[in-house]
Amino acid sequence: MVKLGVNIDHVATVRQARGGHDPEPVAAAALAELAGADGITIHLREDRRHIQDRDVRLLRQTISTRLNLEMALAEEIIAIALEVEPDSVTLVPEKRRELTTEGGLDVIGNMDAVSRAVERFRQRDIIVSLFIDPDPAQVDAGARTGADFVEIHTGRYGDAGGASARAAELELIEDACIAARNLGLGLNAGHGLNYLNVGPVAAIAGMQELNIGHSIVGRAVLVGLERAVREMKELIAEACRP
Repeated sequence: MVKLGVNIDHVATVRQARGGHDPEPVAAAALAELAGADGITIHLREDRRHIQDRDVRLLRQTISTRLNLEMALAEEIIAIALEVEPDSVTLVPEKRRELTTEGGLDVIGNMDAVSRAVERFRQRDIIVSLFIDPDPAQVDAGARTGADFVEIHTGRYGDAGGASARAAELELIEDACIAARNLGLGLNAGHGLNYLNVGPVAAIAGMQELNIGHSIVGRAVLVGLERAVREMKELIAEACRP
């Protein structure tokens, strides 16, 4: 069964809009877990636009599933991750002015830096995933760093307009997934997945976990977080049935 990691960054986005204390990401994580989330994902950005250092530490102490920390290759953030010791880290690219992560990590162009970071985390028994575009060359480079997983960036698939464009993007994702399986890498995917397009990605052979945030938090505004998580879990389960 494909697992669901719920990204709660945008719960913190709402909180930071007023600079207060509510809504509380720790409470959101608890509700997501009660609804069946298999893990909680957060992105500690260098500019701290949503998740704060306090959130990382509290979530490490309170969640009962798994904590996945998305992060850039920034020494300050690496140091925090090594201190907190999440269950896993996902290395992502990061630009200060982007609204959300715009693409995958260029592992080929940053092989030395990525490999050094992977080694530091693996020395602490922290699982390492690399968030990369659906490109077999990047998958191959990811395997050479010693990472445990790749997370295939599904953003272009999510943004594709029309059935033919979506099919073309899905084929690229499937090719990258085949490359990952052949190299013995764990396989996750995420970005731009929602209640209408998640099924084909969940059905890819060997897929282990989908990390989804924006669409779940957006639906939660209308129906509540527990229902929003349950509905996404049901769609993933349906896609995985023979």
